[in-house]
Amino acid sequence: MRSWLNSIPEQQIILSSGTESWDKAALLKKISQVSEALLNRKNPKAPVGVLADNSLEWIAIDLATQDIGVTLIPLPSFFTPNQWLHAIKSSGMQAIFCPQEDVARNLGFIFQNDYAGGLKLFESMSVLSSIVDQPNLLEVQKITYTSGTTSEPKGVCLSTDQQWSVAQSLEQALHSLQIKKHLNVLPLSVLLENIAGVYTALACGAENTCVPLSEVGLHGSSHFDADACMAAIEQYQAESIILLPQMLQAIVTRSTKQDPRLKSLKFVAVGGGKTPVALIKTAKSMGIPVYEGYGLSECASVVALNTPHNERIGSVGKVLGNRIVRISKDGEIEVKNMDLPHYLENTAGLTSNLTSTPSSAECEWLPTGDLGHLDDDGFLYLDGRKKNVLITSFGRNISPEWPESLLLGSGLFRQAMVIGDGQAQLGALLVTAKEGLSDEVIQAGVTSANQELPDYAQIKHWLLADEPFSPNNGLATANGRLKRDLIKKKFNDQIELLYANT
Repeated sequence: MRSWLNSIPEQQIILSSGTESWDKAALLKKISQVSEALLNRKNPKAPVGVLADNSLEWIAIDLATQDIGVTLIPLPSFFTPNQWLHAIKSSGMQAIFCPQEDVARNLGFIFQNDYAGGLKLFESMSVLSSIVDQPNLLEVQKITYTSGTTSEPKGVCLSTDQQWSVAQSLEQALHSLQIKKHLNVLPLSVLLENIAGVYTALACGAENTCVPLSEVGLHGSSHFDADACMAAIEQYQAESIILLPQMLQAIVTRSTKQDPRLKSLKFVAVGGGKTPVALIKTAKSMGIPVYEGYGLSECASVVALNTPHNERIGSVGKVLGNRIVRISKDGEIEVKNMDLPHYLENTAGLTSNLTSTPSSAECEWLPTGDLGHLDDDGFLYLDGRKKNVLITSFGRNISPEWPESLLLGSGLFRQAMVIGDGQAQLGALLVTAKEGLSDEVIQAGVTSANQELPDYAQIKHWLLADEPFSPNNGLATANGRLKRDLIKKKFNDQIELLYANT
């Protein structure tokens, strides 16, 4: 972990916020303070959690756990209390960094450690089975919880080497840009910002600016103030940021061509979900240097990325130097992975999600669940989720992400979920980008998207959702991916009525 420090001058600012700046010595001092507090716990090697807003201290806690070999569990603020409790129990977490004593106590952490910092360190009175009891998996440094399709989030276990390998590959891919300032716009509890943001900035020798999420326009998990974000980009002269597709859409809607608030940007990565081609083209036409990428938690985030020197709009870029990708016979993207991913399984310990045993002759291939293809030049394309494929009553197989991308590209819709499995025609659940759109305007947007689709993939029916799909209501993941089964369950009556009337 410390190798990136060697090339950084002593007085260079590494981390900054609106109120303070840390050079190498200040960062190392804070890491030492955190490490000492963790080692002074009653169970110094037990997993520790962090439930807090973005801050320099959050980053120091992460780096300190790597230094002393303690597993860190970032808890997203948008999880429900029951999801927090599931993560605590399944990981065997026995301490937590949290600014609010009442929140910590409600989660079972009642003893406050002597650690003196902006965040407080609380310990649990109970002793849970944890990963320290699994001797074959002691190298797990981080457990990142992904909000999947059920109420219980899945814990993905990652080593320090896995995470920094991705950061180093990103540094190599972006080296020619000479990025000097990165601004954290996503929560640090989201692996994409944690690794592709913080670690990559450190590996590049760039200054990482970390401010409270409200300052960059993110409130909760689903409300994004694009104007506040652009103001922060201008204030801190950020040269790189990471956005989710819906955040990019909001910025495009609120900005002007060659917007002076965005002139410092050299690289805007967008990922976490398929980004409409029309949106990327519009953003680029406005002078926003946006580049789409692709990754998953099991691979410690980024797998492929477009860059200024290797770009093909519509693709998610070329595979990073530390990855090898192939396409299976049924079209699924598979990643060759020496360090096989592991998941937590209840409180009994860890288990691999892969059933076959790796051999010295060939590494395991990780099935991603994503359908895709590679072109002749090595650019990777996403064609949809394997499990999301809809089969119409006429036997047509359709990835819903295809028409959804065209609907979102119209700019009229904030979210869209295509339905129609087993039906003669497809429909769509829509969340409009603006309030008060008339049925005629909405239908015009659907009709426009249909013009680029064959008849069997066109949207014949639609209805408006009564609220956005978000982590707050359990209908989307932190990265904005739709939880389709739960959405269909929630809107089942309306969907049945939609088809009954046709």
